[in-house]
Amino acid sequence: MESHEVAELFDQAVERLRLLIGSDGTDDGSDLLGHAASSGDVAVELAVGKLADPDRVVRAAACDLLGMVSDVHEGDVREEVATALVALAAQESDPAVHRSIARAGAATCDPRVLPVLLTLAGSPDTGVRLQVAVALPMVLIDDHPPEDGVAALIALCTDSDPEVREWATFALGWSTTADGDDVRRALWDRTRDVEPGVREEGAWGLARRRDARALPLVRELLAQDAVHRHTFQAAAYLADPSLLPLLNGFDPTAEGVAEALRECDPVRRAQRDESAWRLLTVVHQCRPDLRVAIFGERCDLGLYLDISDGSNISGHWFLDGLLTRAGNDADRAAELAIEDLRR
Repeated sequence: MESHEVAELFDQAVERLRLLIGSDGTDDGSDLLGHAASSGDVAVELAVGKLADPDRVVRAAACDLLGMVSDVHEGDVREEVATALVALAAQESDPAVHRSIARAGAATCDPRVLPVLLTLAGSPDTGVRLQVAVALPMVLIDDHPPEDGVAALIALCTDSDPEVREWATFALGWSTTADGDDVRRALWDRTRDVEPGVREEGAWGLARRRDARALPLVRELLAQDAVHRHTFQAAAYLADPSLLPLLNGFDPTAEGVAEALRECDPVRRAQRDESAWRLLTVVHQCRPDLRVAIFGERCDLGLYLDISDGSNISGHWFLDGLLTRAGNDADRAAELAIEDLRR
């Protein structure tokens, strides 16, 4: 796409966004910006140049374009985009632009954006705080997320706005692996929130950390007329047989139900563990030169198989998927894993 075409799309999007800001409309020109974002570096160059524009709508649209380019082109542009956003945030004071900075910053997945988001978390503008709650998990990408980022989410879980509380509780409990007394206390407090959606997020977050206090809460959610897929996942994390009578009332082909049934059934879990041990043993017998490990992630479901020769050959499989490929035959699953290594 030529630079003048990108500029035309951007100008049209700005006019749509201008009509939206301060009104109840929904057309923010994002379709036009999305089209412009496909041009990659051309769009980045234009948007970065617009960040110094005196018109706040232009600056906001420029941030939105940078975020969309980051979504489309990922590693090719994200470092440059994050650098530009951090520089803008240091001198920006308009809430509409702050919202766009937070939204675009999330798309970069760049930890350098975290200090910007921490500052914006204290904004008096509800929309800014909401975007920060949505954005923070995208830059807290480590297994041990920074304490100040986790603390910001915990604070947003108590926000005066229910939508901010709900997004922050989802971000803390479901989108990050942060754990500890402060995290669990924050999630537990939200299970007593006045808003049903916030209570659900608190229960799901506790369950993901396999906190037994979530059991009666998940049981209540499973008894409702409409059950969210995250409730089935929460049941799977808890792996409690007392949930089986409730789970048996659902279609086992529905998303998350089969997994919850398997995790809550001690017999089926024992069968999987036996298959895992058999698979590991067979791999070792066939290739004693290989390093073999079966493990589970702290805040994840299921087991994983890792095989390595200690140098440049390695493989990583989700155990249930590998066993399914092998028709639930552990010996055949071991053969498949070894064959995969040779490819």
